[in-house]
Amino acid sequence: MADDRSSQLIILFLVFVVLLNAPILQIFDRKELWFGMPALYFYLFFIWLVLIVVVGLIVRKKRK
Repeated sequence: MADDRSSQLIILFLVFVVLLNAPILQIFDRKELWFGMPALYFYLFFIWLVLIVVVGLIVRKKRK
């Protein structure tokens, strides 16, 4: 069971490395405001929040 969690965390890490890579960040580097924040800042905080929630769900998953 721990092997399944560790493989999920490794895949999650790789996905978030791609999401936080320069070519993807340049898509959101605009002067637009999303909910009163620059698009890049909103994207970074949103991705960070999603990372925390998903890691919490993976780690907290109960054994059957």
